[in-house]
Amino acid sequence: MIGIRRGSILLGTMMSLAAVLFATNTAFSEEIQLKFDPAGRFKIVQFTDLHLHEGGDKDHQTLALIGEILDVEKPHLVVLTGDTLSGAAKRQETVTLAAGPMAERKIPWALALGNHDDEWPKDVNKPKDRRGLMEMFVRQPCSVSKMGPEDIFGASNYCLPVYNAEGTQKKWVLYMLDSNAYAGKKELGSYDWIHTDQIAWYSRTSKTLAQERSGTPYPALAFFHIPLLEYEYALTDGQADVVGHRHEGVACPRINSGLFAAMLERGDVKGVFVGHDHVSDYEAQFRGIRLIYGRATGIDTYGRDGFPRGGRVILLQENGETFTTWIRLQGGDKVQY
Repeated sequence: MIGIRRGSILLGTMMSLAAVLFATNTAFSEEIQLKFDPAGRFKIVQFTDLHLHEGGDKDHQTLALIGEILDVEKPHLVVLTGDTLSGAAKRQETVTLAAGPMAERKIPWALALGNHDDEWPKDVNKPKDRRGLMEMFVRQPCSVSKMGPEDIFGASNYCLPVYNAEGTQKKWVLYMLDSNAYAGKKELGSYDWIHTDQIAWYSRTSKTLAQERSGTPYPALAFFHIPLLEYEYALTDGQADVVGHRHEGVACPRINSGLFAAMLERGDVKGVFVGHDHVSDYEAQFRGIRLIYGRATGIDTYGRDGFPRGGRVILLQENGETFTTWIRLQGGDKVQY
């Protein structure tokens, strides 16, 4: 463990709300254009590891926390970086609950899947359906999530451009990647990795978009659930400038499939944002790319005393290629390392 510093009734009510929201569903992803505000700012809030489970009391607390942070930060976009669900048998209702705080405030939101999202309860014998679940998220109010290409691994591989304030020119690109779930063989470790066809898709997309700027790539951020091996490498790199907290090991794949190298080659991704490890929130400046954990948001999952839930805030500038980030905690405190 290290700490690093620098400078029932409830269930029925929530399910009723879910039914209303689902009934008013619209294909918002085709209508919403992400763009900077007139002051040249674009704010993202990352929530991760909600672990919603069909509308119980702890789900209610998680959704209330999300609403609290949204009302303070007023972001232009919310990104959910996986494990939004955890063993939910009533998937459609729980997916709709997850969308509720953003739908209520008409805030666009996007999602990358985690390793627990498509799991069923232990006593339910049903096959996993990652693409079917992703489609549920795509169809929710205010969702700008997209179905990933069918011919590559995973279901939540897509990108979102962010336009200038006038909505006429792309300025940044946000990549969502499916970090998948579990390795197929025990000798390969616990967790799956981002596969080579996904990495090839990212590289192709980056190159295609760069053609709009005479070959110069747009600055970009990447969001997914399970951290890369480079999050672990950075901890022993004396030049990585690690700040924040690490209260557990890096639960990453033991296979390095090359995504970090591809991002270095393309030169577009300025920051990577993940979840998965609930009691770490550190950032490492590693080989020119900022590797960053979100702050775990869900109440109904493992945590640590003295390490409150929250969300990570990311602020982009329209005419820059850097960003600032901080954590907004339950109760309102702001933490910036």
